Amino acid sequence: MPHRWLAHRTHSFDASGIRKVFDLGAQLVDPINLSIGQPDFDVPEQVRRVAVEAIEGRKNGYALTQGMPVLRDKLQAEIDQRFGHADRRVFVTSGSSGALVLAVLVVVNPGDEVIIFDPYFVMYEALVKMVGGVPVFVDTYPDFRIDIGRVAAAITPRTKAIVVNSPANPTGAVACDAEVQALAQLAAERNVLLISDEIYRHFCYDGQFVSPARYNPKTLVIDGFSKTYGMPGWRVGFAHGPAEIIEQMIKFQQYSFVCAPHPFQWAAAAAMEVDVGPQIDAYRRKRDLIVEGLSDCYELVAPRGAFYAFPRVPWGTGTEFVAKAIAEHKLLIIPGNVFSRRDTHFRLSYAAADATIQRGIEALRKLARQTG
Repeated sequence: MPHRWLAHRTHSFDASGIRKVFDLGAQLVDPINLSIGQPDFDVPEQVRRVAVEAIEGRKNGYALTQGMPVLRDKLQAEIDQRFGHADRRVFVTSGSSGALVLAVLVVVNPGDEVIIFDPYFVMYEALVKMVGGVPVFVDTYPDFRIDIGRVAAAITPRTKAIVVNSPANPTGAVACDAEVQALAQLAAERNVLLISDEIYRHFCYDGQFVSPARYNPKTLVIDGFSKTYGMPGWRVGFAHGPAEIIEQMIKFQQYSFVCAPHPFQWAAAAAMEVDVGPQIDAYRRKRDLIVEGLSDCYELVAPRGAFYAFPRVPWGTGTEFVAKAIAEHKLLIIPGNVFSRRDTHFRLSYAAADATIQRGIEALRKLARQTG
């Protein structure tokens, strides 16, 4: 029987609930798609041109495992300028998700505890379980702020790491300077690795982004090009942190992902010269459309970054609410229990055309007037 061949880890978590909504959406005609977490703008034209030139220039073989110098050296120079740490190395990964996989593989032993803020990006819990670690959830409801007292109380002798994501998926929350500094200092004092997922760092609408690496040089940072430059399918990410960790992540990449796609590393290097201010401004305006359209009928913490909102459902569970949204309005949103131990909210992505956002607001306002 086939199940005899499956490893125990295959039963430790389910397929992503987001993918299930995607699959359902593929069956609908003209859905209102506010589910997908990728930019609705395309890769800038000059960056696409560099990618084509790289492909036509026969840059299609294996890249160096640690990344091609055209990109890696450029990233290292930028990171040195930002942080000025003597021991902060960078390498290029197969997307930021690939970087997360490698980080967990080289850091977490079976039985190690990893603190995750709830709500959380779906990969965090799954990856920790995949390697036999134990996710420990720190609740951030109702305002999605980091309570440093709760974090301190969750740390035990078995705690290996804390994963923080700011700006956050699914809530759009952005940790303030005081929260970031307190978390960074706590991790340093308790000798716990802080893993900072900064894939949305450019999408901050109401202030400056602050990395915990500013206050804790041992912080491992996960980052990438997918969201900022509209290239999620190109799979170019990067990680930077203490050399001891980065060297092991490079070694594990050699035996897993091998390398990030070669031609797109040249394109990513070109993307670093592109001003994405107009795209960020557009998403700030889309954020405002959502907040103005829903705040009077939903309990909604205004997102300050990324391109997600996480409203509380006005009736029923998140799962029930989303089922009705899809069945009656062809509105694709994600139930909150995909990202949380609670099922009280739903996630919508405003990485969509304005017309789609307006259709979504109209559908959500109608749903709010129903009673289940």
